[in-house]
Amino acid sequence: MDEKKYFTRMGDGSIVYMTETEIRADIEEGVADAVLRGKIDPITEEEKEHLYKIVTAPGSIVGVEPGKQVVLTNDSGAYKINVKSQIPIPKEMETLIYERCLGCDSVDVGNTDYNYKTAKGVAKREASALKQALNVTTMPLFYGAMTNLGFYTKPDGPVDNWAVLLPDGKIKEAMAAQEEAVEHAVRDVVFVAEQMYDVGADGFQLDTSGAAGDADFLAALRACEEITKKFPGMGVEIGMAGEFVLGMHGRLKYDGKRLAGLYPHDQVKLAEKAGASIFGAVVNTNCNKSFPWNIARVCTFIKACTNVAKIPVHANVGMGVCGVPMVEMMPSDMISRADKALVEIGKIDGF
Repeated sequence: MDEKKYFTRMGDGSIVYMTETEIRADIEEGVADAVLRGKIDPITEEEKEHLYKIVTAPGSIVGVEPGKQVVLTNDSGAYKINVKSQIPIPKEMETLIYERCLGCDSVDVGNTDYNYKTAKGVAKREASALKQALNVTTMPLFYGAMTNLGFYTKPDGPVDNWAVLLPDGKIKEAMAAQEEAVEHAVRDVVFVAEQMYDVGADGFQLDTSGAAGDADFLAALRACEEITKKFPGMGVEIGMAGEFVLGMHGRLKYDGKRLAGLYPHDQVKLAEKAGASIFGAVVNTNCNKSFPWNIARVCTFIKACTNVAKIPVHANVGMGVCGVPMVEMMPSDMISRADKALVEIGKIDGF
């Protein structure tokens, strides 16, 4: 008799049917991969069994028990209706839709060109839009963007491009360019933060930190440190770009800790030292592996992070991260299962 097969998906969103044996094997392999890479403890046998039940639960959408829901923060929220859906409405109206129609707990008001180098040039205008949104909403509003060190490279920026220098063997020049870019980025982020603080922003978002490597993460940490000192009362969320900090520089440190190679459970400790209020943890989705493999790996990394964190951990469950398939139209069947697993096994505080 053939073994029963269960509906699930691959990391790219494609549908696949797997047997109990295959699902359990992938859960074991996903956990083992996280343990090996992160040098962390595995989830327990009871948690693996619970994860298997979440993966194979009947119904398209699953959820947590009443009373176990978590809060939501988000990045670049207040322009996605306008830009992504091409519905021409101003930001303050978008925030009302998020609050009163979609039931969001908070929203991030950001520029459509979502980086601080761009936001600096229009900071007063951005602050005006945020102020209007604050006047008509009740939920907390963040201002957010990406540090995005790549925007500081020539020909559009002031420093040499290390991605060009490194292949040419100009290692010292590439390292110096990244260090200079950090200084520019920190100044820009803090300048924008000041404008938003002046109009009453509830929080500040440093999104996709580390996207350009360890120098990018350093810029976010240093900016967070300055913001929390200069503008007390305005919380800062540091959201990561990936599970692993790329060593594009390789020698940069924060508080004596080398940044290159850090996984979420180490990243969160530095975010705490920098004064962050919320840490946005990321674990990458492998498109060539199944959802059971990916979510088992995610829960192992995230549980290690929440175990040591002293600030709230909000898992990033966007496209291609934390078990969510890498596909433009994200399937609710796998998103809801990823969410449930992150809450009940990963012990996260929010999304």
